[in-house]
Amino acid sequence: MTGEFERRHGFAPGTNEVRRADRDDRAAARVLAQVSLASADLLTFYDSIGGVTWADVGNGYFVAPACDVLQQLKEYGAVDVGADRQPHGLVIGSNGGGQSYVAGPGGAVYRTRTASLDEPELDCVADDLRQFLELLEQVLTRFARATNRRTSS
Repeated sequence: MTGEFERRHGFAPGTNEVRRADRDDRAAARVLAQVSLASADLLTFYDSIGGVTWADVGNGYFVAPACDVLQQLKEYGAVDVGADRQPHGLVIGSNGGGQSYVAGPGGAVYRTRTASLDEPELDCVADDLRQFLELLEQVLTRFARATNRRTSS
């Protein structure tokens, strides 16, 4: 995926990885579980995955480590999600275009329409974390195929 990146773009590729959870990641996930805003799927995810960074896929896709989710929660609080507009959502990632991904306590994943989280307008992009990760996988697959077509022609 990044073999021809520097030649095409004039700068080195960024980080593109799915990082395994280490001891600190799992400790942060345990703290996140005590907050009671995280779905069971999100906690299971953070028990195995430390974070996802695809800096060079489109504008970029990022699923933040549990420690960053906790820091965001501490600094800015939970995000209002759902019809009741109660602060229950956790910012779990972003794209390189300034939009954030927010996980609701029931597992649904939302994307902000703008970069602001003050009074966010959210669109539900996945009914649960599994569907969200499958959508990310589809984006990566399309990107890799398009990249392979460009490099082989």
